[in-house]
Amino acid sequence: MAVMEVTDDTFEEEVLKSDVPVLVDIWATWCGPCKMLSPIVDEVADEEKGIKVVKVDADSNEEICSKYGVRSIPTLLFIKNGEVVNQSVGAIPKEAVQELIKS
Repeated sequence: MAVMEVTDDTFEEEVLKSDVPVLVDIWATWCGPCKMLSPIVDEVADEEKGIKVVKVDADSNEEICSKYGVRSIPTLLFIKNGEVVNQSVGAIPKEAVQELIKS
């Protein structure tokens, strides 16, 4: 499944009201670790069935960052039924991303 960009305006509809669990990648263009994590997130989006994967630009979507207490990026949130069930901060290997979404 293709990775979708979401914003403060579309987050509730695309993530919180999603009928499938959602992996949220919070990133920024200037962030080196974000650039390292991005291809891993894309691979997981292509390989994992039954989840949605979205990206949120931290610089443009302060409301989301504030709501979830994002202080460092990249931050991954795994959201089921509108609630964060798992999260990770920093660049992590693919296996760790896959583990994150198994909760």
